[in-house]
Order: sequence, then structure tokens, then C-alpha cells
Amino acid sequence: MKVPLSRRPSNSGFTLVELVTVLILIGVLSALGIGLFASRSAFSPLLATQQLASATLLAQQAALAGNPANTLTIEQGGDTFRFIVGAGSGNARTFEIAREGTSLSAPGGLPLTLTFDNKGAPSAGTNLQFTFSGDSTFQTCLSSLGAVYAGSCQS
Repeated sequence: MKVPLSRRPSNSGFTLVELVTVLILIGVLSALGIGLFASRSAFSPLLATQQLASATLLAQQAALAGNPANTLTIEQGGDTFRFIVGAGSGNARTFEIAREGTSLSAPGGLPLTLTFDNKGAPSAGTNLQFTFSGDSTFQTCLSSLGAVYAGSCQS
């Protein structure tokens, strides 16, 4: 006697092929993911540019508000790059990032103190080129209008 389809026991679960396929995919993804975290250097030029941009924006906002914390001091210590906003104003903010064997060059050398005018532009009035050098070279520009961006300064 035949059992109708509606009364047959259903086999649920995964086949061996499906399980092996999932294990292979997980293995490939984990092998690729390890490469993201096992880089030679922990220094990130993007992070350094973002720290510089953040510190610049904070000093510009202080300048726009007429606050005496309208300066940005850039220092290169033994192990860190240090960006100090409003040094000596009583309301200083410090941003640091590990150097990891990288050096920073700036016009006029380091330490460098920039002052921003009431429009948020650096009082130097010219573009300032910063170069991070180490395993590779990475450039950051602070334009004469106060914008910070990755790459070389445009004339």
C-alpha cells in the first residue's frame, strides 16, 4: 500500500554537500580576513589624516567663535604624532597617533604651530604640504582656505 505524500515523514536538515560548502566558504573568508589584521605596520595614513583634519576643524571652530584656542600645534615625538589644539589657552585638546617608524615633514619643520583667522583659514595664507614617510609616502594638504585633504596641494 502506498502512503500519500502528505503523510510521508519529511527529512529536514542539511546535506553533507551543503555543510562542506559552508565550511569551505568560512575557511576562505577567514583566510582573507586575517590579511586585513596582519599588516606589517599599524600606522594608518588615513587615520593620521583624519586626526589632522579633526584637530584642524576644532581649531577653526574656535577661531570662528572668537575663542583663544584657535591654534594647532603639530609635534613629532619619539613614538607618536601629537596634534594640540589651543595650546596655552587653558582649554587645550590633544590628539595622538602612534608613529610606527613613520616620520612627518612639514613646511618649516616640526614642531609647527598654526594660527587660524576669524574665517577659519590658516594665518600663513598659503597651502601647507605635510608628508608622512616610512614604508611608503603619503601626502596631506592643508589649503590656504583651511580644507584638509589627502594628496598633494594644488597650486
